[in-house]
Amino acid sequence: MLFRLKTFIVLGIVLVTKLSSQTTFPSNGAPNPVHTIYAFTNAVIHVDYETTIPNGILVFQDGKIIAAAEKAVIPQGAMVYDLKGKHIYPSFIDLYSTYGFAETVVDPKKPAPPKEIVKGAYGWNPAIKADVEAYKTFAHNKDKADELRKCGIGVVLTSQKDGIIRGSGVLVNVSNQKENESFIKDKAAGFYSFNKGTSPEMYPGSLTGAIALLRQTYYDAKWYKENANKTEYNISLEAFNQLQTLPPIFEANDKYNAMRAAKIGSEFGIKYLIKGGGNEYQRINDMQELFSKFIIPVNYPEALDVEDPFDAEQVSLAELKHWEMAPCNASEMEKNGIQFCFTSADLKDRKDFLPNIRKAIKYGLSEKTALKALTFNPAQFINALTQVGSLRANMFADFFITNKNIFEDDAVIYQHWVNGQGNIYDDMNAPDIRGNYQMQIAAKNYKVIINGEPTKLGGSIKVDTTKYKLNATFKNNIATFSFEYDSAKVARLSGNYDEAKKAVEGKGQWADGNWFDFKLNFVSADTSKPKPADKKEKINYGKVYYPFSAYGEPLPNEGAFKTAMQKFKNRYEAILIKNATVWTNEGDTVLKEYDVYITEGKIVRIAPNIDAPKLAFAKTIDGKGMHLTPGIIDEHSHIALSGGVNEWAQASSAEVRMGDVVNPEDINIYRQLSGGVTTAQLLHGSANPIGGQSQIIKLRWGLNAEEMKYEKAPQFIKFALGENVKQGNSQPGSRFPQTRMGVEQVYIDIFTRAKNYKKQQDDFSKITPKQKLSTIAPRRDLELDAIAEILDGKRYITCHSYVQSEVNMLLHVADSLKFKVNTFTHILEGYKVADKLKAHGASASTFADWWAYKLEVMEAIPYNAAILTKMGVNTCINSDDAEMGRRLNQEAAKAIKYGGLTETEALKLATLNPAKALHLDDKVGTIKVGKVADLVLWSDNPLSIYAKADYTIVDGQIYFDRKEDAKLREDIKKERARIINKLIVEKNKGGKVVKPSGRKKGLYHCDTMEEE
Repeated sequence: MLFRLKTFIVLGIVLVTKLSSQTTFPSNGAPNPVHTIYAFTNAVIHVDYETTIPNGILVFQDGKIIAAAEKAVIPQGAMVYDLKGKHIYPSFIDLYSTYGFAETVVDPKKPAPPKEIVKGAYGWNPAIKADVEAYKTFAHNKDKADELRKCGIGVVLTSQKDGIIRGSGVLVNVSNQKENESFIKDKAAGFYSFNKGTSPEMYPGSLTGAIALLRQTYYDAKWYKENANKTEYNISLEAFNQLQTLPPIFEANDKYNAMRAAKIGSEFGIKYLIKGGGNEYQRINDMQELFSKFIIPVNYPEALDVEDPFDAEQVSLAELKHWEMAPCNASEMEKNGIQFCFTSADLKDRKDFLPNIRKAIKYGLSEKTALKALTFNPAQFINALTQVGSLRANMFADFFITNKNIFEDDAVIYQHWVNGQGNIYDDMNAPDIRGNYQMQIAAKNYKVIINGEPTKLGGSIKVDTTKYKLNATFKNNIATFSFEYDSAKVARLSGNYDEAKKAVEGKGQWADGNWFDFKLNFVSADTSKPKPADKKEKINYGKVYYPFSAYGEPLPNEGAFKTAMQKFKNRYEAILIKNATVWTNEGDTVLKEYDVYITEGKIVRIAPNIDAPKLAFAKTIDGKGMHLTPGIIDEHSHIALSGGVNEWAQASSAEVRMGDVVNPEDINIYRQLSGGVTTAQLLHGSANPIGGQSQIIKLRWGLNAEEMKYEKAPQFIKFALGENVKQGNSQPGSRFPQTRMGVEQVYIDIFTRAKNYKKQQDDFSKITPKQKLSTIAPRRDLELDAIAEILDGKRYITCHSYVQSEVNMLLHVADSLKFKVNTFTHILEGYKVADKLKAHGASASTFADWWAYKLEVMEAIPYNAAILTKMGVNTCINSDDAEMGRRLNQEAAKAIKYGGLTETEALKLATLNPAKALHLDDKVGTIKVGKVADLVLWSDNPLSIYAKADYTIVDGQIYFDRKEDAKLREDIKKERARIINKLIVEKNKGGKVVKPSGRKKGLYHCDTMEEE
């Protein structure tokens, strides 16, 4: 027997709810053991992303599917509903939800007081919350559940998003049942991030610190697991090791953080499922090479109000392009074979979820992959394919019913059944009122046509000889109309629909306020031809730039993606520079009108009148009247870093690595290429006595973070002395040390500990395998590893310093504990201790004429660099400042005025001498056959204020070309104008726009404490 779903569905819901409440808990009265069987017939059933039954039957009972087939057997006594061609889809699955938990509010500038640290046998850092188990505190929220179900999401993997290691998440049905009836998996995945969350502990205070803490935790957990004889019990490590059996999900929220997370995972043999940030398309080749699966949000950026040209100037090209291109993220992943699923996380309004998925389809994503990413993939990623994600026997009855293909703009979700429990959101059995009508108002008749889609009606009304647009809505058996008449006056009508008579009777009101009765009588079906569907407009969303920034470039058009990327990286196989003045840095040699031939990244010939190669791939540059020098090397830089330059929370942060946080999109890379810089050492700041491990990079603009790192470069670490270290300019009492005496004690302590640590490691390595079984292995300590490398001569110290007394102190400590200080950087009182620096073998890296910006630099003099050089100390000029890094040639030239250095001596301050300080002088710093082709071709004498770097060459590739730069500026202007015009059109069409924030990214210096 067929029943009208409209009539009986509520009864079914009541029965299921009553059954669940009475079979789970003691009942007061006679129990009602009803096990209703439901059968939905004549439905388009989307069994999974690749299987559709055009006219099928879905049968389910007690929250589980019995059958989904074209000719399924309907059991006797089933409640049967005819869906009349409507669509049934498996519920969407969201793997990155906080549903069922209170929002976590984190203010990194206001850490919780120490008294809030939980006491117990936990690990030392509260950002490690491996013991948190979401299923123990999960609780349904009816309003939030409706939000999810209305956009098709019926299953979520949810957890409290707090901490670097966040414990396990629970997979639940988003139902109205009790929590114990909603769980699909109590521990479905482990969660990780780079965000310490609400931890009251100051450490970590930066992205590089968060990465170090995560890395150390992996090593600690490995030690804890492998040493059966340990006497310690640690709740955090115990739970962390148990967490390793679950699929790991990492909150990256950014393309480069995705790469950082994948690198950590690779170090420990783990493949994270990465929660992305929606910008993965910007480095899609790198994302592909991670071989990771992704959870991607659809929180596309809001359109910006750029009608005011001065407001528009506040918006970067990257922001403009991301607004335009963000919806292509999913389609780019599909094209490149990257497996992904969608999440509604990060949306301000969950109502945007389905519209934004549909927008992704308009930007090239196939509907098949979209459905797969919403159902099959998330189930597969967390090993739940036998339970959710499809409509098959014995799986959860999680599905929703729509009027049509869910990916069409006007598709409506009528009902959403979760765990066999129905939720009604629209009347899917409402009568179809479309057709031709006659409307009677008083004694006058009007011809009315109602058409459009049942869920989005439209039509027309003919008043006298004029046809007007008719706005129509029909809901809960009430029809409402409005139309304009007589010079923009509006009439409004509302009445009840009589399905038997196909008529509407009710009242209306003219624009002058007078009421009237009306009757709408059906005449005939609407036989007018339906409006042909609009052809899908090809969306032009520009090209990805590498890097995704102003002065980035699109890939060459020819060939496959990887081929094009390879050509992008290696644009020139040979370069011949003719007739230049060549500053070789070999002694005082300057060669007039010489040629330099480069191939395969190396200098292969230096001579006059070299014949131009007859190969098409060779580029010839006429250098007549120009000057060729080695590339400038900045020994002390803080550009190209993300997430903070100081891990300031502890006296020693030797475990952190600036190489973990390289940002290859920092515009200062390009700016410094325009000033001839080819190599830079990216240093930790000077907030603590022992900072972090530095990273030497080549300025390979457009390549990724790993590709920018100088291959097999010597390893360095930042030390610091002075006011910054003892916190003379910050709140006292927050961290040891508070005095210069305390700074000395930090060094003595850390090196003493490192010696003992080294001995423990060495002693353990010498005992027999049998002895190792009964001996507790020494714990690996990444902080002491770095200090031990200094003692072994495998890592070099660059020390932030100013005053004579502190330099003397560190030299004394170094001599006493038998380690070397490689470089004293800044060292503005270096002229006072030049003899001691030479005896120690230390280099000096200084400013040309910075002074008087704080007390400890009051005795700085502009003659410092020249005096140090003449005393035989290897001396460099560094920047420590993104702006100064663009003119280090001019900074070096000041030593000619202040101290009388020769031109060749002055040039070496920014080229050969920093190469020596960084132990790279066997590769760069001079122009010599066999050396790496890191070169700058200047328009004038390189020490002149009029000199401009016309070409900057790194590894034999031109990374800055002043003529190309002029073209890029025009391209940027046109690209900005094109996208700004699209934004203005969007605003004029009535689209929502927001004012630009005007925020600018800050620049890092030694004493920068903020993360960004």
